[in-house]
Amino acid sequence: MSRTFLYARVSTAEQTTANQVLEARAAGFAALPRHTVEETISGSVPAAERPGFAKLLDRLDEGDKLIVTKLDRLGRNTTDVLGTVERLGAMGVHVHCLALKGVDLTSASGKLHMTVLAAVSQFERDLLIERTHAGLARAKAEGKKLGRRDSLTMEQKAEIKSKLSAGASARGVAKEYAVSHPTILKVEQLG
Repeated sequence: MSRTFLYARVSTAEQTTANQVLEARAAGFAALPRHTVEETISGSVPAAERPGFAKLLDRLDEGDKLIVTKLDRLGRNTTDVLGTVERLGAMGVHVHCLALKGVDLTSASGKLHMTVLAAVSQFERDLLIERTHAGLARAKAEGKKLGRRDSLTMEQKAEIKSKLSAGASARGVAKEYAVSHPTILKVEQLG
């Protein structure tokens, strides 16, 4: 008997998979909660290396359906997405993408759609990376300091150095200033 599985993925903890689950239900695909895999991980991580997707691969059998709301839920790398769908097809699993009107990606027409859209998805990701690098280079050229802000002011660092010189423990000073022990050790090393 074939079963219906849903794979719902988001990239960051601020996002939620709830809309993907609702979208699958609205499209008429009823995946039981135990057949729904929700995961928070970047789409640039190959599908087989994602913990949730790897477990899903072990559970799928011939004749099962795997539902994804959009092709990029499977991944952002064209080669990986194509390989993943090919692997699933070889297992006898039918992969349906709701954004493509529920087309079975393992069919001939589905493979064509998937190839074009996966290439576009990777292109968008590559453009985003290029824009990010260009923005960072521009900021550096303008003399902006990149990275996290210091957790301690110059005055606090001076106080810490004198406390450490007077024999205070680095762990005690870290608690006092609500920073990590390694942060205090860095201040000590700079001194």
